[in-house]
Amino acid sequence: MKLIVGLGNPGQEYAATRHNVGFMAIDRLCGKYGISVHKKQAKGLAGEGVIRGHKVAFLKPQTYMNLSGESVRAFMDFYKVKVEDVIIVYDDLDTEIGKVRLRYQGSAGGHNGIKSLIQHLGTEKFNRIRIGISRPAPGKDIAHYVLAPFAKAEAELLDRALDITCDALETALEMSFESTMGKFNG
Repeated sequence: MKLIVGLGNPGQEYAATRHNVGFMAIDRLCGKYGISVHKKQAKGLAGEGVIRGHKVAFLKPQTYMNLSGESVRAFMDFYKVKVEDVIIVYDDLDTEIGKVRLRYQGSAGGHNGIKSLIQHLGTEKFNRIRIGISRPAPGKDIAHYVLAPFAKAEAELLDRALDITCDALETALEMSFESTMGKFNG
């Protein structure tokens, strides 16, 4: 079984914010396949279904971003999911809005959700899809920026990035993550 995790913060006040693009991607892909992600499990909301013949579990940690690793680790332990079968989807300040980048290892790069995952998984080697949210203008507070909703002018770019992310996730179920990276990072 593959596990696709979207990072974000619980609650309606965060639903449309930049920090919640991981949740948005999960919602988009699951909506396409009629998969419900509402079961309370492992400090998160979970669901499972079949996509292109592959059994897939989905998780949206409800621990707030900074503690995401707790939920992911608990889910992985319960279902005995190997780290190589996990894909994490999250926002990235260093990627331009509308762009998507795939990686299979690396540091947290200042992202607290990824820091928590590295801590709880015990490795920096796990599959990631980073959805670009761009950096705020110089002098602007980063915490305020990531917790703010997207501007109307950014909506089309976000929509495109979510479509690309869903395509990449579907591809990663059928190909190795390395091959998927080659296709989508190229």
